[in-house]
Amino acid sequence: MRVLVVEDSRTLADVVAEGLRDQGMAVDVAYDGLDAATKLDVPYDVVVLDRDLPGLHGDILCRMITEAERPVMVLMLTAAGSPGDRVSGLSLGADDYLAKPFHFPELVLRVRALARRRPAARARILRAAGIELDPLRRTVIRDGRTLGLSVKEFGVLEALLRAAPAFLSAEDLLEQVWDEHADPFTNTVPVTIGRLRRKLGDPPVIMTTPGVGYRVTDL
Repeated sequence: MRVLVVEDSRTLADVVAEGLRDQGMAVDVAYDGLDAATKLDVPYDVVVLDRDLPGLHGDILCRMITEAERPVMVLMLTAAGSPGDRVSGLSLGADDYLAKPFHFPELVLRVRALARRRPAARARILRAAGIELDPLRRTVIRDGRTLGLSVKEFGVLEALLRAAPAFLSAEDLLEQVWDEHADPFTNTVPVTIGRLRRKLGDPPVIMTTPGVGYRVTDL
């Protein structure tokens, strides 16, 4: 899942972003409306959006997001929490509204719920080669054996299962599982793939084609 957090309070934005990353999400951050507008060509699943933004007001940004062709869910996260504020925010096209201060576990649940509601939302359980991955419960089972995966291992496997039988390059995986600050020259992806292969065990299910990328083979 890829999320954009748009919040002018750098401290709050960074705390929210790190918390969502700890939950296995790839998170980018924008500290003002203009910066956020430049990121809208990225295929985010959810945008967590403050309303009172410098540069470009959150209401205008919400309209831009909801009127775009690509479906992206919007969660307004703002100090303006009166019933009138909620109604006006939802009338702009926001899909959910959470007032500050908020309880972080509730934010996580709302973000995940929005991702599931997104138009053309993906399969609830991903299955291939004896693997069953549940994105909501964050569980992976292979041939009846529960696997203990790290956050990034889980994200890589989820991306590969969603793309199967197509290949994903290392750059694709960096974009989907890490965030915009990931070093494109890092060896993080092959190292993570190596750990994931060991945990998945035999027979091998992740194929590598040099110069192309990685894919899951359904044996």
